[in-house]
Amino acid sequence: MTAQTTRRRFLAGTGIAAAALTFPALDFPALAQSKPKLRFSAVFSEQDIRAEMMKQFAASIANDFAFEGYYGGNLFKQGTELVAIQRGNLEMGNISAQDISKQIPAWSILTAAYLFRDANHLAKFFASNAGAEMKKMADEKLGIHILGPTYFGSRQLGLKPTKKINTPADMAGIKLRMPPGEAWQFLGESLGANPTAMAYAEVYTGLQTGAIDGQDNPLPNVENMKFYEVMSQIVLTSHLVGFDLLTVSSKVWKGMPADGQKRFQAAADAAIDFSTKKHLAREKELVDLFKGKGLKIYEPDQAAFRKHAQQKYLASDLAKDWPKGMVDKINAL
Repeated sequence: MTAQTTRRRFLAGTGIAAAALTFPALDFPALAQSKPKLRFSAVFSEQDIRAEMMKQFAASIANDFAFEGYYGGNLFKQGTELVAIQRGNLEMGNISAQDISKQIPAWSILTAAYLFRDANHLAKFFASNAGAEMKKMADEKLGIHILGPTYFGSRQLGLKPTKKINTPADMAGIKLRMPPGEAWQFLGESLGANPTAMAYAEVYTGLQTGAIDGQDNPLPNVENMKFYEVMSQIVLTSHLVGFDLLTVSSKVWKGMPADGQKRFQAAADAAIDFSTKKHLAREKELVDLFKGKGLKIYEPDQAAFRKHAQQKYLASDLAKDWPKGMVDKINAL
């Protein structure tokens, strides 16, 4: 029996028509309607509550999009996600207000210390007319559609030195890691510290080696990144309600039909709500957990920190770009 005969019998036995051998390969992707790819990038780790949030979101939009989640800055480094969306290299990101303020100075108002009181105040703002005004600005000028704020806890000071901190004056000379960017660096200054730019992934080693004296992050981040292993204390300044913005390219958003936009927004709202509730619960638990690990945790003179920070902001060039009356609108909510 020849090899050709053997091959023919095999094809017949497997139900493959011999005629198929004489035709070009079938274009299988064309036969099955492919869903649009939706790449998402964030700096937080896959163990983060917000990664759970995104997986819940992905499941909700699975009928409309092929979601690809990238975490830990593995696809784009912290602070570069916005530009990646603008260049068409990314469809979704968890973008900080600080990164938006680099391109829209008016947005620096949303990076100011002690602006929002808590997670509820934050959510109310972005659901208000004032919030819509800021979102419209980002859409028109940057080409991004903001789905909502992703709360991840109030930012607290975590320090390696044992010196007790009560007022901003006690922060003099403290090398405080802050993310790169003018808005972040100014936040560190407003707390009385010497801000030092450093990538998020380098903070643990920075604390370990003494390259920095401290960092500011919500308690869930401290747990996720194990910063508590190289810190001696946590100072509950609550100086900034920590949030990023769940964002999709305006091009992608405008390419959806009206009912598709409605499903997409509903999925984002549900996922954000899940994440917020989980973060609030975890923050309460972590105070006791870190105390159990030997860290000193205490509340300083928050009124002194608030006064110092607000004076710094109002006297700065940043405040010159703030939309007129916006602070009053936020306070009134």
